[in-house]
Amino acid sequence: MSNQKPTDVTEEVRSAEAAAAAEIGTQADVDEIMKKYDRESNTRPWEGVPAVVIKVLLAAFSIFMIYMNLFVVWDERIRRSLFLGVVILFVFLIFPATKSMKQKVNHIPFYDILIGLAGAVSFFYFTFNSKAIIDHGTRITNLEIALGVIGILVLAECCRRVTGIPILVVAGCFVIYAFYAFMTTGRDPSFYKALRKIIYNLFYTTTGVIGTPIGVCSTYIVLFIIFGAFLESTGIADFFISCANAIAGAASGGPAKVAVISSALCGMVSGSSVGNTVTTGSVTIPMMKKTGYPGEFAGAVEAAASTGGQIMPPIMGAAAFLMAEMVGVPYSDIVVRAILPAVLYFLGIFLMVHLRAKRLGLKGIPREQLPKAKKLLPKIYLLIPLAALVYLIVSGYTMSRAAIIATLLCIVVSMFDKEHRLTPSKFLSALETGAKNTLSIAVACGIAGIIAGVVTMTGLGQVFITAIVGVSHGHLMIALFLTMLCCIILGMGVPTTATYIIMATTCAPILTTGMGLNSLCASMFVFYFGIVADITPPVALAAYAGSAIAKSNPMRTAFNATKLAIAAFLIPYIFCLNPQMLLIDTTIPGFVMIAITSFIGMFAVAAAIEGYLFGPMNPVFRIIIAAAGLALMYPGTVTDIIGIGGVLAIGAIEFLAKGRKKAAA
Repeated sequence: MSNQKPTDVTEEVRSAEAAAAAEIGTQADVDEIMKKYDRESNTRPWEGVPAVVIKVLLAAFSIFMIYMNLFVVWDERIRRSLFLGVVILFVFLIFPATKSMKQKVNHIPFYDILIGLAGAVSFFYFTFNSKAIIDHGTRITNLEIALGVIGILVLAECCRRVTGIPILVVAGCFVIYAFYAFMTTGRDPSFYKALRKIIYNLFYTTTGVIGTPIGVCSTYIVLFIIFGAFLESTGIADFFISCANAIAGAASGGPAKVAVISSALCGMVSGSSVGNTVTTGSVTIPMMKKTGYPGEFAGAVEAAASTGGQIMPPIMGAAAFLMAEMVGVPYSDIVVRAILPAVLYFLGIFLMVHLRAKRLGLKGIPREQLPKAKKLLPKIYLLIPLAALVYLIVSGYTMSRAAIIATLLCIVVSMFDKEHRLTPSKFLSALETGAKNTLSIAVACGIAGIIAGVVTMTGLGQVFITAIVGVSHGHLMIALFLTMLCCIILGMGVPTTATYIIMATTCAPILTTGMGLNSLCASMFVFYFGIVADITPPVALAAYAGSAIAKSNPMRTAFNATKLAIAAFLIPYIFCLNPQMLLIDTTIPGFVMIAITSFIGMFAVAAAIEGYLFGPMNPVFRIIIAAAGLALMYPGTVTDIIGIGGVLAIGAIEFLAKGRKKAAA
């Protein structure tokens, strides 16, 4: 890797870069900061035989989920309650009650055993007595009320351990509102009657805990998570990083561009902002720092790019599967319609990385140190599972079958590489990883189902619609802005999946019913802003993970990541104002024009943020070119003409200024 800088870089910058390059976070640093900020990273220390037993049990759970989705035809209430009961048992086995770093090895407190069993039994009772409970409807017994209360409270405790308190606060407020609604409308004036009604709706029907989110999680999401675990075990992440190095490593500021490309590719497989940041960041962040990027910027690049993996087709993270179910369109449609927004997002980061490299005068990696294309081509077979997955989904296969077939192809593909060949131990580990990664999403889906259930049974959605439409006075931009704030605030520290469910239940109907927005545009809007919560201060888990590796200030890294991800704050507004970006009511020429103007607009905005085009720009020119870029991204012929004029004018002025400087030198 090259540390050479051009002669115009100051000695102070050289010293700062050299110091930065010397400080790289270790795996212990990453583990420490993740245990502090990310509850999923805080697990019980199991060793020896107990560790093997838990590993086998988790693997068996993955196999059972595959079997259940392939061969078993059960009532949805049976399969969903069984799924949640097992999830609760595993949560108490794996996650301790506190964040204490000093957990006893091979130890689980007796109260955790009792609470876990009580919660699981509550769901299993429904599993084995579902017919009788369904037959007597709302007339549930006192025992069934008690079991429902226990089940919901234990699920809430699981959520606290795995994802944190924020989503519980939201769910708690909704439940309180449900009691208020039932006890003040005259329908159920007593607390007992309100409790019975609420427990029946939230625990024993498919509009609550075991609603659509858990249904999607127990069918599509869990199978795609297992597929992702097997795909990662084939070594595809290393292949993606090598490809990114071969493509962009030698360019100016190459390592940062490698981070953007590799994170986009790896992120669509992992579907986890934090996991992707740690996986690819352990390789790319040290390279960026050695090249000369400041630590805060290096960690931010990786965090922003890794977060974008959840909007990158074809997998797009778990929330995309829920979107397909809730909007009522095929998943393949969502994948195709999401391509241009995803490309624009990564283009925005790539451009800012490029302009920062030009501004700092950073070099790339020497070509002799980069992987050669002829050595990478023989490993292109690693893409077979991904290509097959896309083909199967587009061809009309169910998502479950497509995921399972693609998983089998991962096993076949691994046999061609001795280093990544799936031995029995690696096979077991992939199944274990798939099951473990399912737990947090399943718990979050269950709690989010409570929120959706309250909205359904109380008519709260109409209250929200009336309120937002009243505040916005019917102006779509104001309604979108208010919705964005809700998504970011509710999404802080909450899994993307749960954020999407909450917002799709509460805010998306406001945009569709109240403002007349297309349902897919509304769902994609809340999806995007639920994702950027991972890099938005003060709770920005992906940015904190990047800062741990970069040995940088976590908050500064988060602010840098937010700035780099500016595209994610602009693109949702664009496709809401002009649905043609999502291939809705468009023609090929119209779509091409939107793509071109959006690309130019994103370039202008990136230049304004970095303050560099052909050279450093003064504040006035930055404001003008930023306005021109935004005009290009806003739909309309007039705004396009204004935007093009502004970009050309500033571009010409900056280009001529650069020429004069060269002539003077």
